[in-house]
Amino acid sequence: MRKEYVVVRIDAAPDAAPYVVVSLSSKKDVQDNNGPLSSPFGKSNVMGFSNMNDMAKELNKMMSGGMGMMGNTTSIKLDMIEYKKLGLSVGDKVYLDLTKAETSGV
Repeated sequence: MRKEYVVVRIDAAPDAAPYVVVSLSSKKDVQDNNGPLSSPFGKSNVMGFSNMNDMAKELNKMMSGGMGMMGNTTSIKLDMIEYKKLGLSVGDKVYLDLTKAETSGV
């Protein structure tokens, strides 16, 4: 099975190891959140706050995945050689081929 994704985020390893974490979202999810596929970051959300309580509520909502598309992503860990060879950047369209391993019954 072949699935189509869009690169929405690339992060360095949290422990400073030589790998990166590439976050992918399906092309359909990106289009549903943005309308036409124009920006992998979603619509720009500018918020105004009248007091600190409102800001805390909105920040909590944003961090829990209430905004944007980060709640529905697939993440892949790539070592630096793989990452450089692929030359990925945010917004690139990628395909994942999924196959089931054959078992010989042993």
